[in-house]
Amino acid sequence: MAKREIIQTDKAPAAIGTYSQAVRSGDTVYLSGQIPLQPETMELVEGDMAAQIRRVFDNLQAVAEAAGGSLADIAKLNIYLTDLSHFALVNEIMASYFQQPYPARAAVGVAALPKGAQVEMDAIMALGG
Repeated sequence: MAKREIIQTDKAPAAIGTYSQAVRSGDTVYLSGQIPLQPETMELVEGDMAAQIRRVFDNLQAVAEAAGGSLADIAKLNIYLTDLSHFALVNEIMASYFQQPYPARAAVGVAALPKGAQVEMDAIMALGG
């Protein structure tokens, strides 16, 4: 059984509950959900939906890097939106953070997210491949 390693970085928001920013088990890293919190203030980012989406990708990128990887190593990305009309905007912004081949992905409409956020994302990252 692979040893679990807890991943933590000050470059992403601190965990605000009973979870870790990420957990590495062998060559697989499970990244917890990120909402558009500024790591320095733990407040939601100011601005429009595009600003929220970018902040979430920046937070995921910081955790991925703390685990020894990058967004390019993400094998599975889950996106949660309180309004699925923002799906096209997510695609547009995602294209500036990821290159082909893109990760497997799901986009799910949800009623609400923590702290009133409009977007949350979590991911599974594969290292050493």
